[in-house]
Amino acid sequence: MVERARQLSQHPGHWYCDQLTNRDGTAGYHKLGEELWHQTNGGLSAFVQAVGTAHSLHGVTEALWRYNKDICIAAVEPTESAVLSGKSTGSHNIEGIGIGYVPPLWNPKLVNEIITVSTQEAKAMTRRLAKEEGLFVGTSSGANVVASVKVAKRLGPAAKVATIMVDSGLKYLSTDLFQSS
Repeated sequence: MVERARQLSQHPGHWYCDQLTNRDGTAGYHKLGEELWHQTNGGLSAFVQAVGTAHSLHGVTEALWRYNKDICIAAVEPTESAVLSGKSTGSHNIEGIGIGYVPPLWNPKLVNEIITVSTQEAKAMTRRLAKEEGLFVGTSSGANVVASVKVAKRLGPAAKVATIMVDSGLKYLSTDLFQSS
C-alpha cells in the first residue's frame, strides 16, 4: 500500500506526504507538549500515548522533557501486535495504532515504558467513556485511557497523568463497538 502511494505520487496532480518518515510530523506536536506543561502548571507526572507513526508521542515528549526529564513517558500498543515490546505482529482492532512493524522514526530513547492494551480492554473502555463520561471516542482513545489508568494507579493519587483522545466514535457506528448486546 505504501509503495503504491509512492508510485501514484509520481503522476501529475498527486502528492505523497510519506506520513511514516516525515520528520516534520514530530515537531508539529511540540505545541501540545507545551500546552500540557502549562495547563498542569509544570506538575505533569506522566504522558501516555498510543503509537501509530510515533509523531505525537515523540513530539510531546521532546517538549515536556525540555522542562522536566523526570516526566514518565509511556507508549501504548496493542497486546495482539506488541512489536515495540519485541513480540510478534498480529491482528487487532484498535485502529490507527499498532501498524505491525516498528515505525521508521520510532525512538525508544523518548519513552520510559511500553504498555500493552488488548482490543477487548480498549473497546470496553471506549464504551465506558461514552456511557459514563459522555466522551464519544474510538478505540485508540480507549486504549490510551486504559494505559493512563494503569500508570496513574502505579504513581498514586497525587500524580497528574495526561493522554489525548485522537479519534471520534463516529467511524465506529457501523461496527460492533457501540452495538447493543
